[in-house]
Amino acid sequence: MTLDRGTGAVGHHRFHELPGLLRPGDLLVANDTRVLPARLFAKVGSREVEILLLRREPSASHEQIWSALARPAKALKAGTSLGFLDPAYRGEVLGSGERGVRHVAFRAGSATAPPFEAWLSRVGHVPLPPYIDRPDEPEDRERYQTVFARDSGSVAAPTAALHFTEATLAAIRERGIEIAFLTLHVGPGTFRPVATEHPEEHALDPEPYRVPPETAAALQRTLDRGGRVIAVGTTSVRALESWARDGKPQDAAWRDTSLFILPPFEFRLVTGMVTNFHLPRSSLLMLVSALAGRESVLNAYAIAVAEGYRFYSYGDAMLVT
Repeated sequence: MTLDRGTGAVGHHRFHELPGLLRPGDLLVANDTRVLPARLFAKVGSREVEILLLRREPSASHEQIWSALARPAKALKAGTSLGFLDPAYRGEVLGSGERGVRHVAFRAGSATAPPFEAWLSRVGHVPLPPYIDRPDEPEDRERYQTVFARDSGSVAAPTAALHFTEATLAAIRERGIEIAFLTLHVGPGTFRPVATEHPEEHALDPEPYRVPPETAAALQRTLDRGGRVIAVGTTSVRALESWARDGKPQDAAWRDTSLFILPPFEFRLVTGMVTNFHLPRSSLLMLVSALAGRESVLNAYAIAVAEGYRFYSYGDAMLVT
């Protein structure tokens, strides 16, 4: 679906037509994060617990310390030992944080243990969204990744980018449209509904992001020639607008963002976006409404429902320009 921000006009296309819907001189910016096999099953005594790794925490040693969510959370008290089917690593709960987060240290069982990333790849499961009501399957390891996924660290895919193929990317470049990448590691807060009566009171969990120098240069070239900046997915929008508010730093350092974009919002870089169809009362839908206008988005969604568009992570796409 296409949605014109100015007129509210809606159009219907196939995704492979995207290059023709963009203009030469535009810049497409996508998130190259890679989804971790972040879902682990551990034993606490005879009890099984499920752990979702969120992010690696800084540590003075070479020890792997991660923030994580657990189910049941009450089973993971400080000092609790975690055993895994593959005993190359064991876990220990160090303590608790906000919103039920636990801090877990992973320690090698012997000097011959593989690198932690290799072990995680062996024992971890793909953290599919909760509304996909089935166990993860081997093919999800690639299906739930974008074709340009590089930098591991997310617990969810930037799903608007799942539509892209190498052929589509080549056609975009052939049309004279630049493609640049940034990284924002997606956390589970992305899926947390806005439960407050006043949305501005809702807080997003911090997520790490970085904009590399080559992308900063591409953005400047695009602005200089009067091109449009089209972000792929809400994560790219948030990273770009956070970067703009951080002063457009050129050092490519990692920063955390908790930027919650909802109407009204002054966009400093993004003029369009590729996105999926989102759940009601989600921060994602509010971001799209901030860019395209609430009434236009609600009208487009009503048309999407009537036309049988698919919603959510493995669903269809919308181009807002």
